[in-house]
Amino acid sequence: MAMAMLRGAAAVVARRCGLGPGSSGGKVAARRRCSAARRREWVPPVGRDSGIVAYNSRSRTKEPLVLTKDRVATWYSCGPTVYDQAHLGHACSYVRFDIIRRIMTKFFGIEVIMVMGITDIDDKIIKRANEMNMSPVALARIYEEDFKQDMAALKVLPPTVYMRVTENIPQIISFIKTIIANGQAYATSQGNVYFDVESWGKRYGVLTTISPDTQDEAVNTDKRHGKDFALWKAAKPQELSWTSPWGKGRPGWHIECSTISSAVFGKQLDIHTGGIDLAFPHHENEIAQCEVYHQCEQWGNYFLHSGHLHVKGSQEKMSKSLKNYITVKDFLKKFSSDQFRMYCLRSRYSSAVEFSDKSMDDAKNLLQAISSFIKDANAYIKGQLICDPVREDILWERLANTKVAVKAAFADDFDTSRAVAAIMDLIHHGNRQLKAVTKDAGSPRSSVVYGSIISYIEGFFNALGMSFGERQVALGGDNSAVLSSVIDELVQFRTKVRHYALALPEAAETAPVEGDAGAKGSKREEKEKRQQLMRERKPLLEACDSLREDLAAFGIHIKKVCCGAGPDLAFANPRGVPQTERCDMTRCRPRQGSHHPQHGSAWLGGLAVAEGVVLAQGRAAGPACLDRAAVSTWEMAEGGGQAEEQAQKKC
Repeated sequence: MAMAMLRGAAAVVARRCGLGPGSSGGKVAARRRCSAARRREWVPPVGRDSGIVAYNSRSRTKEPLVLTKDRVATWYSCGPTVYDQAHLGHACSYVRFDIIRRIMTKFFGIEVIMVMGITDIDDKIIKRANEMNMSPVALARIYEEDFKQDMAALKVLPPTVYMRVTENIPQIISFIKTIIANGQAYATSQGNVYFDVESWGKRYGVLTTISPDTQDEAVNTDKRHGKDFALWKAAKPQELSWTSPWGKGRPGWHIECSTISSAVFGKQLDIHTGGIDLAFPHHENEIAQCEVYHQCEQWGNYFLHSGHLHVKGSQEKMSKSLKNYITVKDFLKKFSSDQFRMYCLRSRYSSAVEFSDKSMDDAKNLLQAISSFIKDANAYIKGQLICDPVREDILWERLANTKVAVKAAFADDFDTSRAVAAIMDLIHHGNRQLKAVTKDAGSPRSSVVYGSIISYIEGFFNALGMSFGERQVALGGDNSAVLSSVIDELVQFRTKVRHYALALPEAAETAPVEGDAGAKGSKREEKEKRQQLMRERKPLLEACDSLREDLAAFGIHIKKVCCGAGPDLAFANPRGVPQTERCDMTRCRPRQGSHHPQHGSAWLGGLAVAEGVVLAQGRAAGPACLDRAAVSTWEMAEGGGQAEEQAQKKC
């Protein structure tokens, strides 16, 4: 009975497709009618489950990412049209997919074979080359190299192979000929070749709701229908062209990617990526071309699209046509690649994001909080920070839970924002245990658990293309690490000079001074003597102030902060203060419960009382107390007496 029903259904389909008894239509006509009769639903591929669930634009829902070959992903990425410099909108898409590629490789053990097509012949390239009075090929080579340099500066891994359109013209011509032979394309008397969208029927519109049956507007071209798109464009006078069966011309835009991808991967492609603006018409047309060429039911199993980058206060995407863009090079003059990568990590790759100075400041603050914790933990391991005994069991449990949470977030459509939140929660709990004290240097230390936490956090960000700890790039540029060390040494030297100029007790004991420095006398005599020394050394103090002002002109700000520290005050990068700001702690009054590590460790003081201002998340504040339980949050306690006592309790 069941077999009879199946045969009946097959007969109905055959008659609809023109394949039943007495059919006079040929195979091509039958195939066209059959294709037009239904829209092909997405079919899960046969292969090995990667352990990842990804949003698939083909099925319009999350699907298990099944790879044709175990632990190997074939990936085609639409590359740039190289006629101008890349801007931040391009960068956002490429960085986001670079993060996904690194997640697949580092966290799921998948080998990614990626091909990127470079469009080096196009209407825009020809127009720009004419404006600059140079050949399109030369222009394209210049901006192709410029694009690669920008991607390297953003730490985007290069694809397995780049493929240029102009180096694949014979393959493109052959691809077009096959589509014509299969009945889904036609050549015109003017030398153009178009894909016949109407003949593809309801199979067109896999990624969108576009229907080929809708009424077309009138067209003034040699197309049959308005929705038909060019596979081959007839050459215009004085335009770069190639010889083809249809006359001299050049490829259309969509056929390029179909041909290049098929040349490498054949009819089996796991992943195809690009910005959401490429879903239609570019990717839609790619699918149609490839399924006709390969005569397959499904080409490109998973389509992943990144969201637009919007300029603050606008719903418009960043683009050259709207002239609202920032080039990658201009951006990197102000921000670092790590800061931009953190900006990208804070949202889902598929969501639209708004670019503004505030959003970049948020990313910078997160980076600073992470860097500060790593430095604190390193100081603890080295014995430079003396703490009460920590609850190792709690930290080991937190670390294990974080690893599980990160893997689960990445497995859920590469949810980087959730993964970063899990890392920040681990840092939050790690900071709570680092409570600095001033006595009991013999307290037991739990270096191993903090070493494991540091290793995991650094490994996490290194895997995603970022660096922390000794490798942290704070100021940008190839020599930034060296420059940061030089600044630290300079701040230390200035601190010592200021100590001497202010005739502080430790300076008076160690520096040569006139008279008997160790003689005992009344407090009044000591005070008068110190005032006399300060008057004599005033030029040194003025020189220190002058140096601070000169460095500020270069964006390096030395903040006067009191931290309740001992004589070892030479360090940089207080918590919550950007890395380009340095801390000069020369007028410090000891506070109970506060401590400062030696030689360059991050600010670990329990109570920090400011002289003048303290930076708190980039804002000026009064006397401040750092609450370790809140990573990058500063609790404010102003005034003296009771307020100071409250501040100590908070710490």
